[in-house]
Amino acid sequence: MWEALRAHHRDVADRRIEALFDGERAEDFSAVLSAGDGDLLLDYSKTNIDGAGRAALIDLVELVGLAERRAAMFGGATINETEGRAVLHTALRNLDGGPVEVDGRDVMPGVLETLERMERFASDVREGRFTASGGAITDVINIGIGGSDLGPAMAVRALGPYHDGPRCHFVSNVDGADIAGVLRVCDPKRTLVIVASKTFTTIETMTNARTAKAWIGEAVKDPAAQFAALSTSQEKTEAFGIASERVFGFEDWVGGRYSVWGPIGLSLMIAIGPEAFRAFLRGGQAMDRHFQAAEWGKNLPVLLALVGLWHNQICGHATRAVLPYDDRLARFPAYLQQLEMESNGKRVSMDGKPLEVESGSVVWGEPGTNGQHAFYQLIHQGTRVVPCEFMIAAQGHEPELRHQHELLIANCLAQSEALMTGRTLEEAKEKLAGRFEGEELERQAAHRVFPGNRPSVTIAYPKLTPFVLGQLIALYEHRVFVEGVVLGINSFDQWGVELGKELATALGPIVSGEESADGKDGSTAGLVRFLRAQAE
Repeated sequence: MWEALRAHHRDVADRRIEALFDGERAEDFSAVLSAGDGDLLLDYSKTNIDGAGRAALIDLVELVGLAERRAAMFGGATINETEGRAVLHTALRNLDGGPVEVDGRDVMPGVLETLERMERFASDVREGRFTASGGAITDVINIGIGGSDLGPAMAVRALGPYHDGPRCHFVSNVDGADIAGVLRVCDPKRTLVIVASKTFTTIETMTNARTAKAWIGEAVKDPAAQFAALSTSQEKTEAFGIASERVFGFEDWVGGRYSVWGPIGLSLMIAIGPEAFRAFLRGGQAMDRHFQAAEWGKNLPVLLALVGLWHNQICGHATRAVLPYDDRLARFPAYLQQLEMESNGKRVSMDGKPLEVESGSVVWGEPGTNGQHAFYQLIHQGTRVVPCEFMIAAQGHEPELRHQHELLIANCLAQSEALMTGRTLEEAKEKLAGRFEGEELERQAAHRVFPGNRPSVTIAYPKLTPFVLGQLIALYEHRVFVEGVVLGINSFDQWGVELGKELATALGPIVSGEESADGKDGSTAGLVRFLRAQAE
């Protein structure tokens, strides 16, 4: 099904992107979602996709039955086939939609009841009704890993202007330096610890939780009274000492990297308040409705996915940079890294057979303008093409610094323009005329050539509000879903993280010296001996 696109790419591979621009290109190759806090724009005109290419890409989603697969997901069908689960993170933000059934049971009453419980607890913490031994809570420590950390940590930073609750800290790494640095700045008598682990067995999370409990226990008689749990294991949370009213569970149809919308978002709710958290949910819901209703050619998640498929599977660009010109989105590239690479970093299709095309992209990035003074050199003049996704707000949250935000916008737009247009050798020589001549002019000018013709998309929005952040996250969630459907893979399992965890468990007694390293490969055994010797 890919051959028509490959043939089209061969025909246009040498074409300059700017040659595509006429009076209608920018409007025709962009799409807008109007909802809530203003318009969200996706501009993909600075790519080498033309009308014929777009039509062939849309043929892909028709061929794989995207509409049917989308309906199955929203309808609660078991689309996570390797784990036998529905995929219903969308239900967590279905604030005023209809029933959502899984195995004949409407899950929405339970979803809304949990949301209301979260809101009552968050309000009690924020307003000082829930107190620790030293009084009102001043600090919240969220202990989790993966989606149980990346989602709330990213969102709390992103929504800093709305953060009027206790200070929030995030601990994920089993490296003791992570939790030690956080505990150092908190008061054990006024700290709430949230342990985020669905099974309450995640080794990194539970190790850090026990460390935090011991730290609080040095100052108070009942440290567990200052803990809340985001878990489905009532037995294990009770054994830890956490009262049931401070345990918030979620179903197995919510994957970790899709879980910030529910109990995993409790730290975010405490930070920004229940009302702002509901606005965040409504932003995600608005994107859900758009994804379900918009035609393919105007559907933002579908278009973003098709651009990604064009660049990766057709053009062969294996990596993609996410570049938010919004410092509060500093953790957004890392969040997308997990969302996309854990979801679509697969090697077999749904039927267990090897994929015929490459799977997901390598996703990375940093905020602008910082990246301009770091890796943009490679993006502009390196030998590999790195498609870029720029993100920019029309307004910042600091009106008194409007001139700085205008400079930020100028930098963002200049980078995408420079990637597309580049600079020729002749243009470089003209700029150097009078400074160099002859062979030296040729040599110096060659260093200043920008090949250009490098693709990018730009996502623009009014201001980074809770509603807009919800839209952005849901946009990328559905983009991942569309790419997974086209590739024929299961985007909702993550078996690739299991083997390393199993081996780490087995290596624990060897590293501690309780067991011999005999039977391990020479490298692993040698490294164990070296590290143990250096620790003595």
